[in-house]
Amino acid sequence: MGRRKRKPKFVENVRLSGIADKGRAVGRDQGGQVYFVEGGVPGDLVTVHVQKKKKGVPFGKVEKLEEPSEERVEAFCPHFDLCGGCKWQNLDYDAQLKYKTEYVQSAIKRIGKVEVGEWEEILAGAKTNYYRNKLEYSFSSARWMTEEEIQSDEVIEDKKGLGFNKSGTFDKVIDLNTCFLQSERSDSLRNWLRDYTRGTDFEYYNSRSRKGWLRNIMIRTTEKGEMLILLSLAYEDREKREQLLNDMLEAYPEIVSMYYVISDKVNSVTIDLDYHHYHGKDVLTEFLGEVEFKIGPKSFFQTNTTQAKALYDVVKEYADFQGTENVYDLYTGLGSIALYIASDVEQVTGIEEIPEAIHYAKINQEVNQIENATFYTGDVKDILTESFVEKHGKADVIITDPPRVGMHKEVVETLLNSGAKKIVYVSCNPATQARDLDLLSEAYSVKKIRPVDMFPHTHHVETVALLELN
Repeated sequence: MGRRKRKPKFVENVRLSGIADKGRAVGRDQGGQVYFVEGGVPGDLVTVHVQKKKKGVPFGKVEKLEEPSEERVEAFCPHFDLCGGCKWQNLDYDAQLKYKTEYVQSAIKRIGKVEVGEWEEILAGAKTNYYRNKLEYSFSSARWMTEEEIQSDEVIEDKKGLGFNKSGTFDKVIDLNTCFLQSERSDSLRNWLRDYTRGTDFEYYNSRSRKGWLRNIMIRTTEKGEMLILLSLAYEDREKREQLLNDMLEAYPEIVSMYYVISDKVNSVTIDLDYHHYHGKDVLTEFLGEVEFKIGPKSFFQTNTTQAKALYDVVKEYADFQGTENVYDLYTGLGSIALYIASDVEQVTGIEEIPEAIHYAKINQEVNQIENATFYTGDVKDILTESFVEKHGKADVIITDPPRVGMHKEVVETLLNSGAKKIVYVSCNPATQARDLDLLSEAYSVKKIRPVDMFPHTHHVETVALLELN
């Protein structure tokens, strides 16, 4: 006997009042029950379609908007309801900044339980559209079908799509016509590629059957409008590949660097594979202030170039360099912060686990003729030892910009024993930053914190904290 289908549950009159984890709205019904809701805006009165419960708390999505919030605005992207990438487009930008600030402050107070000397105003994004310098799109032979298409009597033979995966799926792609995240030329290139390949025998990949040829395309852009392209293919077909790449180059002369990769992996991650250079330069050139960066297809570089400079300027301001400092830059990536501050300090030493990143850090160091920077490859907890400090000297300032999981407890212990006068902690996850600030409070006081909005219309936020030795 088959399992009986559960009847959908709808709850009316849920008043949303704030923002919770992962950008969901949070609210209560008339009986006081808490709900976490996708698609809602604080201040909305909604009917919630409950989809699951976690630890007794219902999670769901807005089924009906009964009364809109004063902070609700019309989303400008035609794919907003499906995509989920910019889930706060229906929230006024000033309100976005307010809720990001509240989220950071709540995490620091609730998890970190540390006193903060000064909360500085969140640094708003200089651009709220077209701010990303890197995007990846997926090909699919089974695109996400709209409700209208599903209900239609029309037989839809062409199910190819090129765009982002539908939120919550691995095999369904939303066929994008417009995206407001990257430059309009990037948008044009994606649409050209879809139109060029759709009527051909160039098979789009199917993630379920693992059949097809075209898998993904990554587009990197610079502030000057130059592009780097990485095309991911399931198998080699030289004739078709060269035809496609050559025609793309003819249509888009601003492509100054082109790569392709062959991948038969189950997932779409290719950074561990060999990239084949097909055309043009090996790298793109970008500037942060006066510092020149060479960026390859595997480079980690802040995806919002304009706001990256603003973020690093906050780091500089907090560190208040006098020109004599010995600085450690932990989780340095391709050395972007280390090289950006090098002219303001006596010596800077960067540590990063990913060899490819350090490879580009050293290239960028040479390009900029920076002689007072040194870079090491390895896990920070393994590299930052007593013998390392003996070799490079006691740090006056430590800059740390760890991944979302925060710092390893051994790194925290090393920082506590470092005697550094200042620590500037950059974070993309207020929760783990709060945890680490609590641990560091044994020897350090948090003087000030400033949130920085790197990703408008999303719930993501960066924070910079200044700690000083007690």
